[in-house]
Amino acid sequence: KEFLVEISGTTVTITCPLTEESITWRSAETQLDNKETKYVIENHDSAPANISCSSGEGAKTHAMYLNARVCANCEELDALAVTGIITADLLITFGVLILVYYFGRYRKGRAGTSAGSRPRGQKMQRPPPVPNPDYEPIRKGQREVYAGLEPRAF
Repeated sequence: KEFLVEISGTTVTITCPLTEESITWRSAETQLDNKETKYVIENHDSAPANISCSSGEGAKTHAMYLNARVCANCEELDALAVTGIITADLLITFGVLILVYYFGRYRKGRAGTSAGSRPRGQKMQRPPPVPNPDYEPIRKGQREVYAGLEPRAF
């Protein structure tokens, strides 16, 4: 069996796994006043503590290390509220993405109607680039142009 720890605000409630009527609680080798199965810590300061419970002298002792973080102004959320928040966030994010996509698409279509742009008629084919005479390929019958370019000896 295990301890049951419940946290609400700054109150921590610990339930001992023992089922006997008289239970002795200890915290850092100090015996506590409570003799019940539940030990309630009011205004817990979030400091770690070693807590144990036993049913009497020489009986089985259960010990635990309590490291509970508490706060006075915290709000508890159930699973349904967390699911709703995450779903709403995803829907809003996808909505913004869709709006940006559509406004971006229409803006791109209007760019051609501005004053400084050319009319968009049929695409004209560009003529091939003018060949550079310094890099013409060697053709048959034109070897004399390159006759002076003989390999040099190193």
